[in-house]
Amino acid sequence: MKIEELLLKNDERAVFELRGLYTKYGYKQFKMSKFEEYDFYAKNKDSLVSDGIITFTDTDGKLLALKPDVTLSIIKNSKDEDGVSKYFYNENVYRISKSTNSYKEIMQTGLECIGNIGKGEILEILTISIESLLTIGGDFKLCISHIDLVLSLLEEYGAKRADYDLFFRAIREKNSDLLKKIANAEQFSVFSTLIRSYGDYKESIASLASVAKGENSKKYLGELTEALNSLDNSKISLDFSFTDFDGYYNGIVFKGFINGIATAVISGGQYDNLMKKMGRRGKAIGFAVYLDEIERFDVSDEANAPDDTVNVALPKGRLGEKIYSMFERAGYDCPSINENSRKLIHENEKNKIRFFWVKPSDVAIYVERGAADIGVAGKDIILEYTPDVFELLDLKEGKCRMAVAAKNDFVDDESKTLRVATKFSKIAKQFYKEKCRDIEIIHLNGSIELAPILGLSDVIVDIVETGKTLFENNLSPVETITDISARLISNKASYSFKSEKIEQIKTQLGKMVKKDD
Repeated sequence: MKIEELLLKNDERAVFELRGLYTKYGYKQFKMSKFEEYDFYAKNKDSLVSDGIITFTDTDGKLLALKPDVTLSIIKNSKDEDGVSKYFYNENVYRISKSTNSYKEIMQTGLECIGNIGKGEILEILTISIESLLTIGGDFKLCISHIDLVLSLLEEYGAKRADYDLFFRAIREKNSDLLKKIANAEQFSVFSTLIRSYGDYKESIASLASVAKGENSKKYLGELTEALNSLDNSKISLDFSFTDFDGYYNGIVFKGFINGIATAVISGGQYDNLMKKMGRRGKAIGFAVYLDEIERFDVSDEANAPDDTVNVALPKGRLGEKIYSMFERAGYDCPSINENSRKLIHENEKNKIRFFWVKPSDVAIYVERGAADIGVAGKDIILEYTPDVFELLDLKEGKCRMAVAAKNDFVDDESKTLRVATKFSKIAKQFYKEKCRDIEIIHLNGSIELAPILGLSDVIVDIVETGKTLFENNLSPVETITDISARLISNKASYSFKSEKIEQIKTQLGKMVKKDD
C-alpha cells in the first residue's frame, strides 16, 4: 500500500477508489457551485431528503442556499441530449442530521445516468453499485425493489387511492399488523407476499408470480426478474421495504448495506418522475454513496467482523420482564439474566442471542443506530420518535391507549387556541393537525395531570391505562388517539444480514402471543 493511501481516512480512501471505478465505466466528473438560488430548492422542496436549508443573502441581494442535494443540481445544469449523459460527483451537501437535529456537512459521491436510458443502463448502474460495495469492503447486501410493481398491484387488487400511503407504510415497516387493519383478505394475502420478501430472491419472485395477474404487474415483475437474473449474485436480495409513495422514484430502486454499518451506505433508483417535474426530456437512474456512514468503518478492525449473534434491547421494568418471559418460553432463554448481578449484557452462546436492558424510551435509539439488531418498544415511543426501523410484531403486552383528557366540566371553545400539555408533542401535533385545530403545545416531562387542574393547560395528551389517576383528580378521557402496546422492532441493516434468525424469533414470539390471547 502506498504511503498516501495509509494517510487517508476510510471515507477519503473510498472516494479515491470509487472515482477510479466510475471513470473506468465512462462517467465524467460533474463539478458545481456550493450554492444555488434558494427559490430553486423551495420549488422542489418535496424532492429533498431534508427540509432544512441553510440560506444567506448574496452581495447583490439574491437569497442563496448551501446545496442540500446534488441530483437536483445535475438535472438542472445538464443538457437535454438524444443519447445518454453519464456523470459522477464528489460533493459536500448540507442537511439536518436526524441523529443530532442540527446541520451537518456531508461528503457524497455517486452516479447519475440521464437521457435515453434502457435496460442496459439500468443493469450497468446496478452492476456498478455492487462494485462500489466491493470497493468499500466488508460483507455486503444489495437489496432491490420495484415501485411501479407495488403501485400496479395496489390498482389491480382494488386498494383505495386514499389508503396507498398506509399500504406503503405497512410494506416499508414490514408491519403485518397494520396491513391487517387496512386490507381485505385478498389484499392481505397479496401484500403479505411483499412484506415477506427477503433472502433468496428466486423464491420471492416465484411467490410474486402467483399474485401478479394483471398486464402491468406482469410487465414490471418481468423487468425486475430480468435485472435480478442478469446480476445473479448471492449478495442480492429482493426487499420492498424501502419503496415509498412520494412521487420521486419509479421503477427499480435499491439500497446497499455493509455488515456492521447501521444504515444503508448506497441508495438509488430510477427517477423519471423527477425529470418530468423539472421539465426535462428522457429518463434517469443513479445512486449516492453516503460516505459519512463509512467514515469510522474499517474492514480490518475485528470489531467489524460479521457476527451472527442477535442483539436484543429490552426495556427495563415490569414490561421488559414480561417480554423476556416470552423470549424464554419461545426457546430464547439466557440463564444469567436471572442471576443477582450487575452484569449489563447477558448472552446465550448456544442460542446465539444476547440481551441487554435499557431505558424504555431508549430502545428505539439502540435499534435504529444498530447497537441492537432487534428490540421491544412501546407504540407510543415509535409514534413520537419515528425511528427508521421495521415494526415486525405486536406483542400485545403493555396494553394501554394514548388519549386526550381534561377536567370533567371541560367544554372546548373552538374560537380559542387549545392549550395542550404533554410529553408526546409530536403525537399531539399530528392528531390536532388532522383535525385542523389551532393548538399551543406545553411540553412537560412528568405529572401531566396537574396541568389542567392548575390551569396551565386546557387538555392533556398522555397514556391512559386504567384511568384511575384521572378519575381521582376529577379528570376524564375526552378522545382516544390510538391504542398502545409493545412492538418487536428491527434495525433495517441488521435484518438484511440476519433476516432468517430474526424471522425465526418473530415466528416463535408470535406463537407466544397467540397462546396468551
